[in-house]
Parts: sequence; structure tokens; C-alpha cells
Amino acid sequence: LDLEDSVAPEKKPEARAAVAEWLARARGTPCLVRINPIDSDHVRADLDAARGADGILLPKAEGAASVKALLAMGDCPPILPIATETPAAVFALGDYPQVAGQLLGLTWGAEDLPAAIGAASSREADGSYTAPYQMVRSLTLFGAHAAGVAAIETVYPNIADAEGLAAYVARGRRDGFTGMMAIHPAQVAAINAGFSPSEAEIAHAREVVAAFAASPGAGALKLGGKMIDLPHLKQAQALLARSAQE
Repeated sequence: LDLEDSVAPEKKPEARAAVAEWLARARGTPCLVRINPIDSDHVRADLDAARGADGILLPKAEGAASVKALLAMGDCPPILPIATETPAAVFALGDYPQVAGQLLGLTWGAEDLPAAIGAASSREADGSYTAPYQMVRSLTLFGAHAAGVAAIETVYPNIADAEGLAAYVARGRRDGFTGMMAIHPAQVAAINAGFSPSEAEIAHAREVVAAFAASPGAGALKLGGKMIDLPHLKQAQALLARSAQE
């Protein structure tokens, strides 16, 4: 539920009332509320309206300081910062281990940052990100993993492009993201499918774990004609842990 950019300033009180009413109903799906930035005049009223939400999406977060400032305002559910929407935010991506226990994860965006620095676009003609935004994507990925929280890929804006969405999801998972934001409900099924381990991947991970269990103390083994070592074991264990949560 959004209280930030999709809501005009004069409509925000009405939007807060609608959010509070919706959150008061019984629901089976976890719900996050995107509030206004921490330095805005709206944030306290937004938090009041968001009571009962399962999480807060915090835009224009600038590291642990923004999270701590939000927590200081009172009771707050777990927070998902959008961590790359200002220039200062990019330099604070290493701060999040300080507040990891209060985070749902870490995500990024490539829309507000170009506007903040006067860039014409964050994308090449083919839709891929230009070098500065590839960099902030990577820094978010590593910042999330350094904090031990979920690394959440940003949105794919072309709702009608199913093939492009599938490729975008596959790239995110390949690179180490653990989930992705959706810009439209029609994208949710494809995102969930793309980030869920396949039966073949689960079977292979079990084989890796079993191979090391059968050879205690081994640093490297041969499996299926290929060498595997301890990083492969760690990947297999992480995949199995993730599949058990789904």
C-alpha cells in the first residue's frame, strides 16, 4: 500500500484513512506500507496509519541512520529500505549491519537517483542499466548480504513484456538476489516461479550435501564428473534452506 509518490500531497490524509481501514480487515497476505521519506512532514501520520502492517517500505533511506530515526518514532514493524534513491544513500550501503535485526531486507531503485543528480536516464537504448546504476545495483546486493538480510531486486517496469520479465528475474537470481519487487500484480506469479528452486536444483543440492556428508573432512570432491568444493556445499545448503521456507 503506497502513501508516497502515487499520492498527491492534498490526497495523503484520504490515503492514510484508506490504508488504516484496509489494514483493520482480516487478511491472509502479508502487507507492507510505503511511507513518505523520513525527513518529510508526513512520516509520523503515515506510521499511525500503518499500524497493523507487516512491514514498512522506507523510501530514500540513507543507511542505518534513517532506520534508527524511524525506529525512534515509536513502534514500527520490520523495515525494507529502498537504499539507493539519493547520492548520500549510495555511500551508506555498508551501514545496514548495524540495524539488520530490524530489516526485512534491502532493495534498490533507479528512478529517483537519476533525477537527484540530473541524469537524463538510468538506462541504455536497449533498456539495460547504464554503468552508474549497474554499480548501485551491485552495491545493494552486497550490502544486503553483508547485513545478512534478503537482497531484493528492483522492479521490471514493462508490465506487458513477459519474456523480458522472465529474463530479468533469471538474472537477478543468478546474481544473488533472493527476491524481487513487482510493479503490478500480474508479475507476481512469474517472479515467485523464477526465484523458487526447481526440482532438479533441489535434487542436485541434496547430492552435493550427501557427498560431503559421506566424506567428512574433505575439502573438494568429484560429483557427476565435476569438481565441487566447500563454496558449492554452502550454495547447496542455502538453496535447500530456502526451498524449505517456501
